[in-house]
Amino acid sequence: MTKEKQTALDWIEKNEKRLSDFHQEIWHYAEPAFREYRSAKAYCELLRKEGFEVIEGTGGMPTAFMATFGEGKPVLASYAEYDCTPGNSQKAAPYKAARDGVHPWAAGHTDPHSALGVGALAGIVAAKEAMKKHNLKGTLKFFGEPAEKVCGSKPVHAAKGYYNDIDAAISYHPTYWPAGNTAVWDTHCGSYWSVLFTFECLEPETWIGANMLVHPDNPHAAARCPGALDAVCMMYLVTKSTKEAMYPHTGTWVVNEFIMVGGQCTSDNLPPRISQIQYCWRAPTLAIQEQIYRVLENNAKHVAEINHCKLSIRWITKTRPGLPNHAMADLVYKNMELVGPPRYGEEARKMAREVQKNCGLTPMEDPIDEMCERLVTPQEDEASIRKILPPWQKNYTSDDYVDYTWHAPTARMYTSRAHLKSPDPAYTYPMWVFCATGGIPCMIDPAIFAAGKTISTSLIELLMDPLALKGAQDEFKERTGGGIGGSKWVAPLLPADFEPPVDLRWPEYITTERGREWWIPTPKAGKK
Repeated sequence: MTKEKQTALDWIEKNEKRLSDFHQEIWHYAEPAFREYRSAKAYCELLRKEGFEVIEGTGGMPTAFMATFGEGKPVLASYAEYDCTPGNSQKAAPYKAARDGVHPWAAGHTDPHSALGVGALAGIVAAKEAMKKHNLKGTLKFFGEPAEKVCGSKPVHAAKGYYNDIDAAISYHPTYWPAGNTAVWDTHCGSYWSVLFTFECLEPETWIGANMLVHPDNPHAAARCPGALDAVCMMYLVTKSTKEAMYPHTGTWVVNEFIMVGGQCTSDNLPPRISQIQYCWRAPTLAIQEQIYRVLENNAKHVAEINHCKLSIRWITKTRPGLPNHAMADLVYKNMELVGPPRYGEEARKMAREVQKNCGLTPMEDPIDEMCERLVTPQEDEASIRKILPPWQKNYTSDDYVDYTWHAPTARMYTSRAHLKSPDPAYTYPMWVFCATGGIPCMIDPAIFAAGKTISTSLIELLMDPLALKGAQDEFKERTGGGIGGSKWVAPLLPADFEPPVDLRWPEYITTERGREWWIPTPKAGKK
């Protein structure tokens, strides 16, 4: 253990309560994609107090930021996420209960990005403290990355050049499985694309000729044009029908949708004028992504014509499949070994027993999965993942951190939150448990602190060991055929002048004469 690394670890241990309190603040804001106003502001204020120069609104995204400390090479980066998921409102309690004062299906943290952000924050600030105390040269960059739930910000930052001067980066996520104290070896996340189809009924009066009407001057006697609501319903159903034919059932690809605008509540003989449906799909290769889009676009064009609508298409995001870097994975995992896995005490176990009781289970003497407190080598983790994937598949699931991997050697690391043991292999805990335990300090803080320690010591090693950094960069150049712009490099999939979709009707909190509430008004007691 070097004195520089010890300085970072000491800072985290000294500031555990402060970090825990900050995590509670972000967790309770519970803000969804592109609407994380309070969360982003809190990060920017804290980072400025810690001596970072902060630029807000990077990439044209109001809730994004870039914080910088130091100067010169090397330039090392990490990031915070802070968005959560609509429909998952839950108190930080050992029982099922939505948060007070908002609609029961408001947003809440699931996997939780609140912990992701604070774990990375702890690492970057602790590394900064070591730089100051021991006069270490280099630059730390810490990005605020909103809207990960729709893979929204990192492809934008990448397309606009924010990552081009980075020498190495570390990506962190708390795990949603027990055996998760590790770093990714080969199988990084795959590609995620998302598009919005807008149907507008611009000329409903041309649906049927006036000479065909019994009462030409009375629109209520006319045959109503199908319009935008019929279009979005048909798009939904046609895509469900054609999904079977998009691609063979291999490669763990998925397609999901969200009706963003559903006709504006028109219940009359007047046709709904606008509807919007967002599709997102993930796949291990860009070729599969292109094939899925061809089917979606074809569906949308025909649906618009059938329903007498104009079709508009707007891209929301496009990510690239992730690129491995063994040198970075090795370096980060060795520092994880140095600081050790999370440790969960009796307070966490007592809380876990309460959760089990409220799930109708018999509380266990030791209810927390022992794998949460063990390290798993990157190679062991890789072998576990490969068991469920076909040999040709190189990437799996999705997360937009992958765009970092094409601009600098990047490590993807995890720490385990407190996972409850299952009483039976067929039993799955309800979703509220997953949401609640991410907000209970004794069940999430150890994962945050272990992440912060691993990130800080890894950053310090990269600052102090030019050969370690060179090894990671040499591997990056080999995998990309020469680095950024190389023969095997994949450029950002969005254009440099891409306009982030922050102006769309994303779920959010609003303020009216009723006060601050979820975009779906809070029901009266006993009503839904």
